[in-house]
Amino acid sequence: MRVLLFDLDGTLIDSTKAILESFRVVFEKFNKTYPSDAKVKKLIGLPLDVMFNNLGIKENVWDYVNEYKKHYRTISKEKTILLPDAKEAIRLASTFARLGIVTTKTARYSKELLEHFGVMKYFEVLIGREDVTNPKPHPEPILKAIHILKAHKETTWMIGDTCLDMVSANEAGIKYIGVKFDYENEENLKKCAKIIKKDVLDAVEYIRESERN
Repeated sequence: MRVLLFDLDGTLIDSTKAILESFRVVFEKFNKTYPSDAKVKKLIGLPLDVMFNNLGIKENVWDYVNEYKKHYRTISKEKTILLPDAKEAIRLASTFARLGIVTTKTARYSKELLEHFGVMKYFEVLIGREDVTNPKPHPEPILKAIHILKAHKETTWMIGDTCLDMVSANEAGIKYIGVKFDYENEENLKKCAKIIKKDVLDAVEYIRESERN
């Protein structure tokens, strides 16, 4: 059976408000100058340790990550939304494929969010940051999901909104499709994905139709 793997942030959910607030709180806690919302947004999708490193935190980065997680967990449900048509896309996908999540977010918090939105029941596997040694853009997270599902690469798709997702899928040897969101410049996405759709529902509908032919 077909398998559809989904990224989370920018593909199914928008947790920008929670992410930005958590970064601001952590920089304030450690008496560091907050870089800017724009700089943080450009890095969303990367693992937290990499994000902090790219924002100038070169020492004790895991202290920053842990403080981020503490705050994020307290506000994530309140300040995260399912993207428009995401629930419809998930339900549609479940009618013709087995579903999984592959994210650089913490798996525990990701599951809590998806349960909060009432959609976790549709997913058979969720691979988060703590489940792998090498996060996206490395292929390990996708390959681990495929292994757990005992899926075949030729019938597996990845849907994501950044080049991290596309590179990971390409390296894993599966098909992939990009969706538009604020985190990735569209010109950059075009360099990574041959197929780009306006949102996740459009992507799921495209896969369903293409697999019929």
